[in-house]
Amino acid sequence: MNPPRSVAHPVAHLVVSTALLSLSACASSTGPAVEPRASSFLPGSRVLLDAHNCYPYHGQWADRMERALSTRVPLAIEQDLAWYTDPATGESWSIVAHNEPFRGDEPTLREHFFERVRSLVEEALAGGDSRDWPLITLNLDFKSEESEHLAAIGQLLGEYEPWLTTAARAPDSTAVEPLDVKPLLILTGESDAQERAFHDSVPVGERLRLFGAVRARRGDANLTPEQSWEYAINTAPAALVPEGPTNYRRWWNSSWFFVEQGGATRAGEWTPQDEQRLGSLVRHAHARKLWIRFYTLNGHDPADESQGWGAGYNFGGRQQAEKRWRAAIAAGVDFIATDQYEDLAATVREVR
Repeated sequence: MNPPRSVAHPVAHLVVSTALLSLSACASSTGPAVEPRASSFLPGSRVLLDAHNCYPYHGQWADRMERALSTRVPLAIEQDLAWYTDPATGESWSIVAHNEPFRGDEPTLREHFFERVRSLVEEALAGGDSRDWPLITLNLDFKSEESEHLAAIGQLLGEYEPWLTTAARAPDSTAVEPLDVKPLLILTGESDAQERAFHDSVPVGERLRLFGAVRARRGDANLTPEQSWEYAINTAPAALVPEGPTNYRRWWNSSWFFVEQGGATRAGEWTPQDEQRLGSLVRHAHARKLWIRFYTLNGHDPADESQGWGAGYNFGGRQQAEKRWRAAIAAGVDFIATDQYEDLAATVREVR
């Protein structure tokens, strides 16, 4: 069954500039004229559930993709990727997995994500109903960055390129090219190795298939944990991320440590000062024409391990998490990461 979606109007193929947040009205030889409604997915335009760690852990909780897709599109989905080498054969491949030990029977990104959403994407492409595109933002979290791993994922994305939001590789990496919007948008991390693999190695004029994150400043490497928490919470947003997007780096993947000192496990009561801090970070990101994601906002019984949710992102209860969800929604956070997919999705629908 395809996930439910909000009512949308048919529009033409979309070409969007995130550099200026304005839309060119002229057609080109590679695509038809731009529709004004294309701006509905740009930074600050919508608030989406980001389904954190949306894959099984060691064979458990295999229903996470179905849970996420049953909420509503548009949404975001996170997949963690690791490089596995079979000890018997020496053969290596990319797997969707959380942590070692790996067994070799973990799903691949092809089977776990792309083929899972095939009917949804093909229906969207055939129907010409593109107002809500991208329907799914795929967030890739590489747990290892072997050159073979990055190359394998790049090759895989090439097979699905007609489904993907892309931009032309330009000679000048600071020139933010228009996005050719499709049902899927793929975001990845901030590492230089990923930029070399997914941007630098792409010939000029060909398409960028995924987009990296800007690198937020984290202070001196010699800071103690407590000092790093103080730096994160006390540093002005413009000092954390002074630059805007490049053609490749178009979003800010932010820990909640930048909102509340020490993150979820050390958070106290939600205060007006916390709300102001959150709002200042979001406004800065959007002023820089960046999407912003915050991870990971959970609230559950610490003794309940039935869903595989860890302690590191837990505010301690549903009520505590929901206060942050509502504040993030009100602030216009583009992607709110949580393991409580259904609860956050319902809250977004209620508030928005």
